Amino acid sequence: MQKLVALITSAALAFSLSSVNAKAQNAAISEVNLKDQNTMSVLWFQKAGEAKALYYQGYNIGKMRLDEILRKKTKNNALKPAVVLDLDETVIDNSPDQAWKVINGKADPLNWNEWINRAEAKALPGALDFLKYADSKGVAIFYISNRNEEQKSVTIKNLQSVGLPQADVDHVLLQQPGEKGKETRRQQVAKTHEIVLLFGDNLGDFSGFDHLSVSGRIHEVDRQRDNFGKKLIVFPNPMYGDWEGAIYNYDYSKSDEAKAKLRKENLQTFQP
Repeated sequence: MQKLVALITSAALAFSLSSVNAKAQNAAISEVNLKDQNTMSVLWFQKAGEAKALYYQGYNIGKMRLDEILRKKTKNNALKPAVVLDLDETVIDNSPDQAWKVINGKADPLNWNEWINRAEAKALPGALDFLKYADSKGVAIFYISNRNEEQKSVTIKNLQSVGLPQADVDHVLLQQPGEKGKETRRQQVAKTHEIVLLFGDNLGDFSGFDHLSVSGRIHEVDRQRDNFGKKLIVFPNPMYGDWEGAIYNYDYSKSDEAKAKLRKENLQTFQP
């Protein structure tokens, strides 16, 4: 009888340990998945020739459109033409910061500040050539970014280090305390210039898209379809952006588990 009890006890203990190990393994897998969730996006942005081609394509379209606009511009319009561009993932490349977050498994805002203070972001493909061309044509260039105003000097330092024209205090317009979106700054530029082209990697870089739902953003894209490639030039950014924020209803305080759940719920699949 004692041997039988011992065998049952041993089996129960083995089952219990197996269950604990399974839970630990599942937790580890979950942690790894959350840690690596942006790996493919960052890899694509950094290593895919397609990503580089899309930036060249966007800036090539911008140059063709600028030439067309300047040819048609009449003296009746007294406002000087201007192009407006976002900075991050439109003009300069911050993917090394995104890669840091993948490797270290967290999105630390202090790390973003450290990255900005390094002033090491490189120009994205086609950006420098296009902006030098626009500058040579007497076109005003405004960089409108949601970086904080207090980061202005180091941002200008970074832009100047890669040779971007008109990178000065009058043409680099950063987010003011309490400001939401970029519309106020775009309107500020429009008072003194004719904005002929806008460039961005986020629909929020254009008017009419702030804080819309997922379906609302798609609907507005359809409504403005004729502007894309004509006045609005969009670049690819699968790493982050309002497209993701809209999935969370712009509540970034959600846990990683809640975000992962919402991501899967928003996937469209087929029924086998």
